[in-house]
Amino acid sequence: MFLLPLLALGQQTDYLDVAKIGALVQFDTLQRTVSGKQHLAFTVLQDVDSLYLDAHNMRIEETAYKGIRISATPDKIWFSSSFKAGKAYEVVFHYSATPKQTLYFIQDQIWTQGQGKYTSHWLPSLDDTNDKIEFDLSIIAPYGKMVVANGQMVGIDTLEDGMLWNFQMDAPMPSYLVALAIGDFTIEERQSSSGIPIELYLDRKDSLLFEPTFRYTEQIFDFFEQEIGIPYPWKVYKQAAVKDFLYAGMENTTLTLFSNSFVVDSIGFNDRNYVNVNAHELAHHWFGNLVTASSGSHHWLQEGFATYYAYLAEREIFGEEYFYRKLYDSAEQLRLMSEQGQGQSLLDPKASSLTFYEKGAWALHSLRQAMGPDAFRQAVNNYLAKHAFGNANSDDFLAQVAAASPEFDVVGWRKQWLEQTAFPIERAYNLLVASPDMETLFGIQAYRNEPMAEKQEQLMAVIENGTPYQAEEAILQLYEEPYELTKYHILAGLMHEHWSVRQAVAGIVQDIPEVIKPRFEGLLEDDSYLTREMALLALWSSYPEERVRYLDATQLMVGFHNKNIRLMWLVLALYTADYKPSAHPIFATELASYTSDVYGMEIRQTAFQYLKEMDLFNGDILENLLQACTHHQWRFRDFARQMLDELLQDEQKKANLLENRANYPLREQEYLDRALSK
Repeated sequence: MFLLPLLALGQQTDYLDVAKIGALVQFDTLQRTVSGKQHLAFTVLQDVDSLYLDAHNMRIEETAYKGIRISATPDKIWFSSSFKAGKAYEVVFHYSATPKQTLYFIQDQIWTQGQGKYTSHWLPSLDDTNDKIEFDLSIIAPYGKMVVANGQMVGIDTLEDGMLWNFQMDAPMPSYLVALAIGDFTIEERQSSSGIPIELYLDRKDSLLFEPTFRYTEQIFDFFEQEIGIPYPWKVYKQAAVKDFLYAGMENTTLTLFSNSFVVDSIGFNDRNYVNVNAHELAHHWFGNLVTASSGSHHWLQEGFATYYAYLAEREIFGEEYFYRKLYDSAEQLRLMSEQGQGQSLLDPKASSLTFYEKGAWALHSLRQAMGPDAFRQAVNNYLAKHAFGNANSDDFLAQVAAASPEFDVVGWRKQWLEQTAFPIERAYNLLVASPDMETLFGIQAYRNEPMAEKQEQLMAVIENGTPYQAEEAILQLYEEPYELTKYHILAGLMHEHWSVRQAVAGIVQDIPEVIKPRFEGLLEDDSYLTREMALLALWSSYPEERVRYLDATQLMVGFHNKNIRLMWLVLALYTADYKPSAHPIFATELASYTSDVYGMEIRQTAFQYLKEMDLFNGDILENLLQACTHHQWRFRDFARQMLDELLQDEQKKANLLENRANYPLREQEYLDRALSK
């Protein structure tokens, strides 16, 4: 038995500097495995007899390479020899693994998500974010598939069993930023003003949606290079939409992967666009990828900066009022959390995402306003330049703030914004009223507690002459007020030129009066899929005698990527007894089909909800729900598990699952057994 010395169990960065990891990898989609050949190049910093890479449950073929012994334990691959300080070494070995996380086989796609310390589940590497390595990947994929990975694609070779895609990075990065995606992608190529190639990837069936999905991408890129003052640090930038992604997006170096729920057409763009996520993940290429936080206590240096710079980019695109409204919405969330006694310090490594993202953004906004934009830019520029391709902490950033603005009270700011758990709400609202539009909005909000009869005239003036955000606030104050007092306001809202104001009306009107019915019917063709969905439901509910007409008018509508309109249409059609009764079994079958893992989790979740409400669960749907209970996305998985627990109270459904238990995959059998034992 080989005994590993305790010395090597310390921080690996104290003993070795990994210069490069080159890997040739291939995937088995049926077995959901990865196999690879890795070339590791490193320099030893101290005399030591054992070193390791993080590697979870990996099998290795070689036991030695050029006098270096190689062995595997459950979470590491070990290299043993008489390593000498200052000497360079290399090791080549083959490995394979069946990852339980980090590497995902989703329908016809494969993609990775390594944020945290997870890349080592599919690629031997170092989990320590303070160790930056150049990763060069070569990936074997089936013919016809397209591969996207970090760095420049430097060649494609034809093999007997597929195509070999070769990618090369030219600078180091932490292992959590290593990524790849394989799928039926199609590509659109663009370029920044500075000449950086921008490669955009969508599934082939979405090939007509490049423009609305990636709208403003070049403008965001150019704005960041100008605002930050540091050129984009790499030679290429790519973005790829993938199915059932774990988060909104992930800023892997040179390759942002994001959820295909943000793939939209021009109508969908109004309600759910990719602009903020697009900007957030690109901003990370400076804040997180170029300069990485040295520990979790300084995570706000990544998420707070990315959130704030995304807001700045949106201000450039959508204007000042939009920017301040986003800050206002953020401040309201932070105020509520703070008032509930749940406020957190930005230096707390266990703080919530709301703290790291939104409180971090607010801290930077307060700093920028206090220092002035020029001094703030200088501090950020110097911070990034000094720590480029390295790590930094909050004091490193504040040292540059002090240098750029010697008169600024850095200590006081640090205490108020970084150390204090409570959100400084008074300071935040003083910064908000610096915007005349926000000051006006606060004045309109002051009407909320006034009787409708006393504010009719003021609200009508806002709807007719205010900004869309102000008009929305006025519309929301009409909710549950007497129609006789609000009818002209509602009509004015329906006639408003901005889609968001018309949507606000659709959200508050449930029982549609005859006099506004023609205008309300016009919402079925509005520039918003959410508005169309709300209008269809309201009209169907308000006018039972005209349900057939409304269903005929909307039978071809689908809506977002999540099929929001189509799914609701199927439910309404099934509830309408005189609407094509012979087709009801077809409608029910279609609705049930959307619970299958052929579809994305958003579609499946909505279909499950509708079918449960309609008590239409059968054996196939139950099986699909059980499969969802083992899904990789935790929110969807938890939803499915809660629904299954409720359905297991029904003895017939419980018997159905037990009767078919032997036909389910082992993982689902095991989960069913756990659910039944509760």
